[in-house]
Amino acid sequence: MSDKKVRHYLQFKDFSLDEYEYVLERARILKRKFKNYETYHPLHDRTLAMIFEKHSTRTRLSFEAGIFQLGGHAVFMSTRDTQLGRGEPIEDAAQVISRMVDIIMIRTFGQDILHRFAENSRVPVINGLTNEYHPCQVLADIFTFYEHRGPIAGKVVAWVGDANNMLYTWIEAAQILGFKLRVSTPAGYKLERSLVAPESAPFYEEFDDPNEACSGADLVTTDVWTSMGFEAENEVRKAAFAEWCVDTDMMGRAKADALFMHCLPAHRGEEVSAEVIDGPQSVVWDEAENRLHVQKALMEFLLLGKLNH
Repeated sequence: MSDKKVRHYLQFKDFSLDEYEYVLERARILKRKFKNYETYHPLHDRTLAMIFEKHSTRTRLSFEAGIFQLGGHAVFMSTRDTQLGRGEPIEDAAQVISRMVDIIMIRTFGQDILHRFAENSRVPVINGLTNEYHPCQVLADIFTFYEHRGPIAGKVVAWVGDANNMLYTWIEAAQILGFKLRVSTPAGYKLERSLVAPESAPFYEEFDDPNEACSGADLVTTDVWTSMGFEAENEVRKAAFAEWCVDTDMMGRAKADALFMHCLPAHRGEEVSAEVIDGPQSVVWDEAENRLHVQKALMEFLLLGKLNH
């Protein structure tokens, strides 16, 4: 093994602006290669371990297909089917797994689990989702904005809905990439300050009225009202979030060419109307596909560093 310091991707703030500009450009190049059926195998014989404690569609498919397209191989591991699910210490599992593979993606509950694993890993660890942060999804969202509208710096992004892992990641992204985030969450579901860095304060603003938050926005984005792990609160949340459905009237407050995003899966008639998510301003399908391309760029960067081709 090399003595080179291992880089992980556990939160959006783990990369600098310069590194994001590089990764976004690499995602563009890798997507072009994919569309042109160009074989490109920089990660030949590299193995990705995918550890899942939470269910997934897009995360598993995008990482598994992504490493394959780069010439590598993926191993799926569910905590239900491994010793991790039977009480093996996270630190021990990290020591063992990281000696057998080249890179690891984990989709779990607490961010602390991810950090403990990374501290004991000899290879890069990627956050596939935790309760607190979802950096791969926001990276895909920002790449999607770049594709449709160009750089996001100086733009206005409106977040409507729950203060969840997506929102906390959007706040980190706003600080690094230099855009303004407008946040509207119902009473009782506001931001948890312990998850927000004080220095990010100039980059986001909170609104009680979601319509006001969307006024003049370049991008409106939302998520399900009940994230994984909070299913018991579903009916209570439906009542609390009733006014936070992104419908045509709310989108009408944004700029005429504003985009709509949702990380999926979506519940039409709850957090978003069918007219919006299936309408002309919605880019949710591009957004979903782009998980594949940004994660390929991410894995390539973590394993090989910056490339010139």
